[in-house]
Amino acid sequence: MGDVARGWTTVMIIAQLVTSFIAAAGFGVLFNAPKRALIQCGLVGMFGWILYYLLVETGMDAVPATTCGAILVAVLSQVCGKLYKTPIIVFNVSGIIPLVPGGVAYDAMRHFVENDYYTAVQLSAKVMLLAGAIAIGLMFSEVVNQLVKKITSSGA
Repeated sequence: MGDVARGWTTVMIIAQLVTSFIAAAGFGVLFNAPKRALIQCGLVGMFGWILYYLLVETGMDAVPATTCGAILVAVLSQVCGKLYKTPIIVFNVSGIIPLVPGGVAYDAMRHFVENDYYTAVQLSAKVMLLAGAIAIGLMFSEVVNQLVKKITSSGA
C-alpha cells in the first residue's frame, strides 16, 4: 500500500470516528441521556461503528459485521452502566444509532416510490437482515452477561 493510499485510509478512519461519535452523542442529547453520560454514549457508538467499518473494509459482509458491532456496543454499554452507575439502556440506545441502516431503508422506500420493486424488495430484505443483526447482537451480549452473573453467583 502506497503512502498516499495509507494517508487516505487514515483520513477516512478519522472521519468515521468523528462522525460516529457525533451521531451517537447527538442522539444521546435527543433521548435526554444524562449530561455526564454523553461522552460515554458517543464513545460507545464510535467504537461499535469503527468495528463495523473495519470489518466491512476487510471484506466481511455487512450483516455479520453489524452483529459484531452490536455485540461490542452492548458489552461497552454494560461496562459503562456499571462504571458510571447509569442504566445500560442509556448507552445501548445512543451507541447503536450509527449501526442503524437508515440510508438503506431510505433507498428502499425511494425505489418503491419509483416503482422499481425488484430493487426495493432487495434493499428492504437487507434492512430487515441488518435490523435483525442489531437485535441479535444486543441480545447475545445480554444473555452472556446473565450467564456469567449466574455462574459467578452460584460458584461464590
